[in-house]
Amino acid sequence: MADILRRHVLLLTVAAVLFSTVPVSNSIPFIVLHGLGDKCSGGVSDYATLLSNLSGSPGSCLEIGHGGHGARDSWFMPLTLQAKLACNIVKNMTELSQGYNIVAESQGNMVARGLIEFCDDAPPVINYVSLGGPHAGVAAPPNKWCHAGPFCAIANFFLKIGVYNDFVQDHIAPSGFVKIPDEKTKYLEHSKYLPKLNNERPDQRNSTFKDRFASLHNLVLVMFLNDTILVPRETSWFGFIVDGGVDTIAVAQLTALYIEDWIGLKALDDAGKVKFVSVPGDHLMIGFDDTVKYVVPYLK
Repeated sequence: MADILRRHVLLLTVAAVLFSTVPVSNSIPFIVLHGLGDKCSGGVSDYATLLSNLSGSPGSCLEIGHGGHGARDSWFMPLTLQAKLACNIVKNMTELSQGYNIVAESQGNMVARGLIEFCDDAPPVINYVSLGGPHAGVAAPPNKWCHAGPFCAIANFFLKIGVYNDFVQDHIAPSGFVKIPDEKTKYLEHSKYLPKLNNERPDQRNSTFKDRFASLHNLVLVMFLNDTILVPRETSWFGFIVDGGVDTIAVAQLTALYIEDWIGLKALDDAGKVKFVSVPGDHLMIGFDDTVKYVVPYLK
């Protein structure tokens, strides 16, 4: 994922230079949350700078996990802990104290939503832009989209134990949002992150999580039409494979999560606050024009 992001950042670097003289105003600040196997240094920080220059709002990348180890921690730190650490960082950033916006990439959306739903006594998130987020889960285990490198090798080794094994759930971050369609019972019983995030367990639904998510001013869900990473790609819009199905995808509006409004997505949509956006390209390959059209307006 890091390589994909770097390629699209190279395309945007010239634009960042062109807009480098735009003054930053007293606008609402924002943070960018990187994805799996990535870190703040390099491409993601460049993208945050570009967004700041284009919007006139102050922004920065927030490193996943412990400072400087985002690439490693995004793989091996459980999402519950990633969200907790991000919560503590945000609460100590005085510039965010009156509220802030979020732009999140891929797995970073799991941390972003943890900030929105789980972070107590935190400044409010106002606008949230999701780029290729696995909101409804992914149907294929992470080893199907990781083929090379030491992190992948270690992750794939442990995933052979089984994605819903407690050890895997506690040590391989992406396992926290894997939802294998024909193993729904195992998923609800043993997955340690996404069922809580989406209020999927009937006896554990938390109205506070729903109220916090529904309080967003704008939710922008960007799906990449040629996404080869997220299975299915419609998970970026909270869509997923029909229970017991193989290839049939239920759009968000036909899922129980939406119809019964477990997290406030329907309430947001009914209020006209959800933007379902599709852009061409593979995972995270968002172009300059689409960045200007779909991301920047929600940072001003």
